[in-house]
Amino acid sequence: MAVLALLWGSGFLWTKLALRHGLSPLQITVLRSALGAAVLLVLARSARQRLPRGSAIWLRLVVAAFLCNTLPFFLTALGVQSVGSGLAGVLNATTPLWSLLIGLAAGTERGRHPLRFGGLLLGFAGVLLIFSPWQAASAQHGAGFGWGALALLGAAASYAVAFTYMGRVLTDTGTEPLALSAAQLGVAAVLSTLALPAGGGTTDGFDVLALAAVAVLGVFCTGLTFHLNYRLIAIEGATGAATVGYLLPVVSTALGVLVLDEAWSMRTVAGMLVVLAGVFLTRYHRERPTRSTAPVPARAPTPTTATAVVAATTAGAAETTTTRDRANGP
Repeated sequence: MAVLALLWGSGFLWTKLALRHGLSPLQITVLRSALGAAVLLVLARSARQRLPRGSAIWLRLVVAAFLCNTLPFFLTALGVQSVGSGLAGVLNATTPLWSLLIGLAAGTERGRHPLRFGGLLLGFAGVLLIFSPWQAASAQHGAGFGWGALALLGAAASYAVAFTYMGRVLTDTGTEPLALSAAQLGVAAVLSTLALPAGGGTTDGFDVLALAAVAVLGVFCTGLTFHLNYRLIAIEGATGAATVGYLLPVVSTALGVLVLDEAWSMRTVAGMLVVLAGVFLTRYHRERPTRSTAPVPARAPTPTTATAVVAATTAGAAETTTTRDRANGP
């Protein structure tokens, strides 16, 4: 769990370094997706898992790859250009808040407990506290609300939409999670590559450090973390795996301060804590009483495809939480 939190939480750091050393957001998206897909293909082959077959499932993967990989990866890199990596981690952790909001708007949210509504309001109150729109934007603390922050919130919302979509159309495909996720990231790499002529930037401005940073981001923070999260779900269950999401903003903030020398303020830290408290409350599920008190043999929880595919994406807190109760969500 500690290794998983460190790898995922450091994704914003590696993105920031790749940007500083010459790679564009779209180039980072292409390389990250391609390297992550390569790692998962190797793992899937070693586990003797085959890629999905049939045009129907591949069309679904195109939609899932765009919403859960290509678009949020690009928006995250775009946002990190002007927002500190620590704050980026907190904004990424608002994905469960968007998931609950989307579920309420669509009428698909079943857990209508007052604590969950309170968590939704508390989470967005934390975002307001961080940016304090009633005050002048403070460039010193990197908390000014601008296009970078909007891009990061857009990435979090895109994850929320993607998780709902994948929970509905990718849970019963019959394809193993490793192979399905490898295929999805491969499609994401193709989609982002097709967009390179429109805004990929130049190819002569980056250096070796940029390539090293994006290699770590793709291989470890995208590909390997999927495998670790899959193992964690199998051992601890989805609820245990979801707790990693609460550690990611802590890791991203600490690395931003220690490695990138990013400034921070007590107001920003307080806002971060409020956001995380809100996210925690939105994950509340009331235990339903059972009719029988007879002991039930324990069995290891089986990770669903939606949970596994979600785990393959990111460098964000949301990537460790599922958005549908029926998909082993906490």
